[in-house]
Amino acid sequence: MKLKYLFTLSLVGLLAVNVAAQKIRIKTGIEVLKEQNFKILEGKRVGLITNPTGVDNDLKSTIDILHEAKNVKLVALFGPEHGVRGDVHAGDHVDNSNDPSTGVPVYSLYGKTRKATPEMLKDIDVLVYDIQDIGCRSFTYISTMGLAMEAAAENNIEFVVLDRPNPVNGLKIEGNVVEDGYYSFVSQFKIPYVYGLTCGELAMMLNNENMLKKQCKLHVVKMKGWKRKMDYTQTGLQWVPASPHIPHAHSAEFYPVSGILGELGYMSIGVGYTIPFQMFAAEWIKADEFAAKMNSLNLPGIKFRPIHLNPFYAVGQGKNLQGVQVHITDYKKAALSEIQFYIMQEVAELYPDKAVFNNADNKRFNMFDKVSGSDQIRLRFAKNNRFEDIKDYWYKDVESFKKLSKKYYLYK
Repeated sequence: MKLKYLFTLSLVGLLAVNVAAQKIRIKTGIEVLKEQNFKILEGKRVGLITNPTGVDNDLKSTIDILHEAKNVKLVALFGPEHGVRGDVHAGDHVDNSNDPSTGVPVYSLYGKTRKATPEMLKDIDVLVYDIQDIGCRSFTYISTMGLAMEAAAENNIEFVVLDRPNPVNGLKIEGNVVEDGYYSFVSQFKIPYVYGLTCGELAMMLNNENMLKKQCKLHVVKMKGWKRKMDYTQTGLQWVPASPHIPHAHSAEFYPVSGILGELGYMSIGVGYTIPFQMFAAEWIKADEFAAKMNSLNLPGIKFRPIHLNPFYAVGQGKNLQGVQVHITDYKKAALSEIQFYIMQEVAELYPDKAVFNNADNKRFNMFDKVSGSDQIRLRFAKNNRFEDIKDYWYKDVESFKKLSKKYYLYK
């Protein structure tokens, strides 16, 4: 009876914790804009850059909210990678069209051009950006934002960012900044790989630190209630998939764990299986020994579990693979982007004839370098296949970037 009573108390306690967690709420930029009755957009012709992640706290699309607002004239939509309604596969061009729900013209920013043209902007007074970012440099939405800011400046149009949380949190900063010769749509700006800013804060930095060709007239609609230490689960908000392979909030946390190595197509990182970016596997890996090897490193906040799988598509499709699933046991302590380099290191140690840069398709080295922001990560690592050889280089810009970025913090 006593055990049953204690169990009941424990269950009630757990439920109370869950209920409390669900009560944690912030107000995103679109919520604050609604509270202000769209005052900054009143009487203006609005172009909206968004996708399915642009929703209010009740999951209503920002497209529909602005279209229905009596004092707002929504005249155009602009689609990033995957499109305004999220119906385009990764990497595929997005075509110009009309939104079937509202009839508003849709212009592609991921097709023939990735920057809005004067023709697209001729009837627009203000561009509004409302997209959920994932806090990693190589995710292309921030590149779309920056180029749209330049287009706004060049066409004398205002630019408004409806701010949203950084799901990784506002404290983690990892990786070197992009170097000359390696700027691309997956490394558009001189920022670290994991940069610890909201999209609104990043927009302010880009605008004021000469990272754009021309400075725009920028306004950031701040969130209410968000704290830098929060990961996305602590906001209480529902997660809308940021892309087909970022289906959950925690997917954003795992993206920097494997995304750089994933560019080589050499191992499965879970894209094409049920846990994108959360694993590493190949036909020649022995799961148990590889997991033991990785766990012997005692990486802070990380555990590795043996995994056997047969991917549905992408790398390893239809093949029996073995490897490890990455489990984050202490998020504060975990250095996310390091994990893939330790994987590469231990692959070379356990399976010397499978060392990554001796076997991966060298035609994909260019993309690896672009995502890394430099060729030095690849060249220095390839000499001995040791993370220690690149660690200082990988972190060389972190402290200076922290100092710079703090000037643009909108949240504590």
